[in-house]
Amino acid sequence: MTVTTRPGWDTLPALMYHSVSAVGGPMRDLAVPPALLREQLQALGAAGYRLVGLTEALDLLAAGSTDRLLAVTFDDGYRDFLTEGVPILQETGAGATLYASVGHLGGTAGWLGQWAPDFGPMLTWDELDEVAAAGVEIGNHSLIHHPLDVLPPDQLRDEITRSHDELEQRLQTRVRSFAYPHGYNSRRVRDLVAATGYDNATEVGRRLHTPGEKRLAVPRLQPTPDHSGADLVELVKHGEAGLIPKVKQLAQPGWRAVRKVARTFGRNLT
Repeated sequence: MTVTTRPGWDTLPALMYHSVSAVGGPMRDLAVPPALLREQLQALGAAGYRLVGLTEALDLLAAGSTDRLLAVTFDDGYRDFLTEGVPILQETGAGATLYASVGHLGGTAGWLGQWAPDFGPMLTWDELDEVAAAGVEIGNHSLIHHPLDVLPPDQLRDEITRSHDELEQRLQTRVRSFAYPHGYNSRRVRDLVAATGYDNATEVGRRLHTPGEKRLAVPRLQPTPDHSGADLVELVKHGEAGLIPKVKQLAQPGWRAVRKVARTFGRNLT
């Protein structure tokens, strides 16, 4: 399929948020306090970016939009997204995609282990309906937040397809976007995501998305509580500085092999 893109499109910045709160300790980068989220989104808007969800951004680019687009995404589905995040999105005129960890809805972020209580409860299904009614795109973040690229075929299929079917049935809408837990994906994972009916998906990447790259592995940048609004504007202009994004990309096959071995001993390395 030939995709038409607007003249001059060279990058699409995409942001990866998690909790809209303040968290201490080793997981602090996964939470951005409400006041700072507002500052960041306002600064991006003032810099000329049109803030939308990921599917909308990709659709607009494919249709030839000349807007300065930036995709805003939130992973996991913490309740604070509804109570704190949605009002700020509405106040700043920003769109977004929320990736729900389907098997954890109504519970807690069990994959965070001892730090799960710091992030509070996950959305319930009724609250996820409220988020969708507010105009936020709902994407899928799999069933139980496992690293998908090391799972056996049957479990992989269950993680991707069961969660997809449940989301579509409960929300009565098409679910087009998928976020790989911990960012891990492989050709086998991406092929199943495409076969299930998604037309785009996200990893971590820590760099900017460019034309010609796979829509099923869109890289994102992570805002942290250390980014002022001005800092974030600079980050989305160029992506993460240094060699870390490239080194992580090159190291993925070897790290996947290590994680596969670890799973045989009952350990989930992330």
